Amino acid sequence: MVHDDWHITEDLDAFLSRAGDFLHARPDLHTVLLTVTDGLRTRGLHAYGSEAPFFGLLEEGGRVCGACFRTPPHRLYLTPLNAARTDALAAHLVALGRAVPGVGGEAGTAAAFAEAWQRHTGAAPVPYRRQRLYRLGALTVPRPAPEGRARIAEEGDRELLVRWFGEFSRDIGESESMPAESWADARLAYGGVTLWEAPDGTPLAMAGLTPPVAGQIRVTPVYTPAPLRGRGYAGAATAEVSRLARERGADEVLLFTDLANPTSNGLYQRIGYRPVADFAVYDFQGQSSS
Repeated sequence: MVHDDWHITEDLDAFLSRAGDFLHARPDLHTVLLTVTDGLRTRGLHAYGSEAPFFGLLEEGGRVCGACFRTPPHRLYLTPLNAARTDALAAHLVALGRAVPGVGGEAGTAAAFAEAWQRHTGAAPVPYRRQRLYRLGALTVPRPAPEGRARIAEEGDRELLVRWFGEFSRDIGESESMPAESWADARLAYGGVTLWEAPDGTPLAMAGLTPPVAGQIRVTPVYTPAPLRGRGYAGAATAEVSRLARERGADEVLLFTDLANPTSNGLYQRIGYRPVADFAVYDFQGQSSS
């Protein structure tokens, strides 16, 4: 019989020292965990909220085979796991008294954990979002290209980035994902946002890049103000940051799409992105106090 052992810690360095090889083995499927823990390491443990985050790893025979994290007030996030292991994690978190307002991860994993959490707590899982992870193959720049040019955002663009990130976060229903000012400052520090601007220099859209971690860079966010959509600006900006990610040495260039938006899914595939896996997000309602 296989005995799985979950370990929960608030020590980021200890977690990464034990889980690092496992996370680096599949940087595509583990992209969120890799980029979030890198952000916590570089910007501090409260980069995403005032409460301390926690991290979990699953060991089998001395080998790490699963991981999770939560940065309150946000949802729990999981690496791909089978149903038995998600049930063991749910039971362990309940025993520790850890609050879990929702879960995200590979679609089958997230669904299995949501069911397990309901069994252990009575909380009803409510589907929130269905996503698809894509990996860049052969980059194809959209033609015809819209008028204008791409440029990397600079300090003088900070106010614009703060405003646009706030608008983007509200559009996707994640208005408290992290403070817009902190996000803008972090991205400006490494040239992590590219703007598509009109010939007269007016910014029209933006596309961002995470820092490189484990050979992967993820494109996020991609945003065009509502009055300017449908003109090709987001596609042009995305193609440019995709090229830039490879220029910066990424072995894998990744992005997530909302499966409810067929326009963006079609656009990214035309640029050269190919599906890797589907992901899902659930919120939990009506959790008991047990």
